[in-house]
Amino acid sequence: MKAVFISLYQAFYDEVMEVLDKNEIRGFTFWNEVQGRGTDNGEPHYGTHAWPTLNSAVLTFVPDDKVEQLLKDIHELDMSAEQQGLRAFVWNAEEMTDKSL
Repeated sequence: MKAVFISLYQAFYDEVMEVLDKNEIRGFTFWNEVQGRGTDNGEPHYGTHAWPTLNSAVLTFVPDDKVEQLLKDIHELDMSAEQQGLRAFVWNAEEMTDKSL
């Protein structure tokens, strides 16, 4: 199982939800307003007068076999508006086996 963290410009919300649906990824946690800026040349999203836009974030846990296509779809969406910022980060996650805890 993998944890996938997606940081997105808020305007990408509908498209990211479509990507999750397309990849049959149902469960996720969503943060509506987060601030940040890209490491290379993306514009800041601070929610301020000078930089009024904001980002959002999604955290989802998916089976290993769904990660490659998910990342491909996210990357394709990012290429449609590179300056706006859309990134996905993946790390290993252990599944909780005793859900009563």
